[in-house]
Amino acid sequence: MTYKRNIHVSEVMIGDLHTIDGLATVADAVAIMREHSISSLVVNRRNEDDEAGLIDVVAIAREVIAKNRAPDRVHVYEVMTKPVVTIPATMLVRYAARHLVTVGLSRALVADAERNVIGMVTLRDLVIARITD
Repeated sequence: MTYKRNIHVSEVMIGDLHTIDGLATVADAVAIMREHSISSLVVNRRNEDDEAGLIDVVAIAREVIAKNRAPDRVHVYEVMTKPVVTIPATMLVRYAARHLVTVGLSRALVADAERNVIGMVTLRDLVIARITD
């Protein structure tokens, strides 16, 4: 096994993100997730002073299904996580992995210098990128 030393998050992130508006319903979010076989969506910022959000199947299970709420009557903004942990695209993979472990998360959004969301990175992506055969 070898360790790649200076890999930046931008080199391993998933850049093809699917987004949704906070005013959409959870039913709309689930339809997008099903269509693309994904488990989370980035919730768009309303303006440059706002922060991005994230809605995922865990939040939907906890806030909608477990509470027996109607997915077509619950808005994304009611169950999303906001603000979410973001990692700079320029951060080294080893520090990003350390940060995610420290805060107990398996994924984070990746932001550019202007705080625009440009991707997502998972702990799995970081580990695989850092350790090679």
